[in-house]
Amino acid sequence: MIVRPRPNLLAILFTLRGSILPQVAPTVLGLAAFACLVVAAEQRWPEAFPVTAGIGPFTLIGLALSIFLSFRNNACYERWWEARKLWGGLIVESRGLARALNALLPGTGEAALRRAALRRVAGFAHGLHARLRGADEAAAVAPWLPPGEAPGGLCPTDAVLAGLSADLAGAMRRGVLSDVLFGLLERKLADLSAIQAACERIRTTPLPFAYTLLLYRTAWLYCLFLPVGLSGSLGWATPAAVALVAYTFFGLDALGDELEEPFGTDPNDLPLDAMLRTVDAIVLDALGEPVPEPLEPEKFLLR
Repeated sequence: MIVRPRPNLLAILFTLRGSILPQVAPTVLGLAAFACLVVAAEQRWPEAFPVTAGIGPFTLIGLALSIFLSFRNNACYERWWEARKLWGGLIVESRGLARALNALLPGTGEAALRRAALRRVAGFAHGLHARLRGADEAAAVAPWLPPGEAPGGLCPTDAVLAGLSADLAGAMRRGVLSDVLFGLLERKLADLSAIQAACERIRTTPLPFAYTLLLYRTAWLYCLFLPVGLSGSLGWATPAAVALVAYTFFGLDALGDELEEPFGTDPNDLPLDAMLRTVDAIVLDALGEPVPEPLEPEKFLLR
């Protein structure tokens, strides 16, 4: 269980690890500097600002923009949460397969088949991990395959499941497994394949670009015109107000970008390494081999 301590005021103000501030700091500082120029111009040439728009129009536009931003962030979070549930399902299916293989292939004559099948389960998880993060899929799968077998096909991860299905089908033909037990195991392989397809769907289908572009463009226009509306009433407090608004809007936008692609390596992406370590522990424990230590959070974050 991951228990995060409640942050104190100093942590809230100065914590950068896991914060979105380093990404949006250049934008926030740039808009604050622009606001300083607007205030200086308004005080140096007041005749150039004969009419002050006031805060009213910006309140209405800001409200609409915040609602629109919340819709996008909800959509991004839904992708992140669905991806987390899929990897949770992968862990569940790995446990079920490890338990079933040890129970259905208990004899010493099936030891080689059982070991190969269990290692293929881990190989599938490693291949999916590499596929989702754009790494070398074949290299990730290869250490878990039987000696002399090379990862093949356009999708080595799917080839691992095909090899496992072929191994179990051979056991059925030899009479080691009944057709009913083979069907039970095959359904678990189908569930793993469905998890892979769903993860690939999330990775290859981002939110429509026009949706993100509209939000980003509107946020920029809003923050650029905001100093003009505030300079007359707030004076030199305008840059601080603009910086706070920009931090909120662009910070939420940047956070949505991280959540939209949950399989990456950004601070707020899914801890795939930790979940992959869990699958390794399940398989190695079923094989009777040393189990690696689980990955622990480091300063609130778990990779």
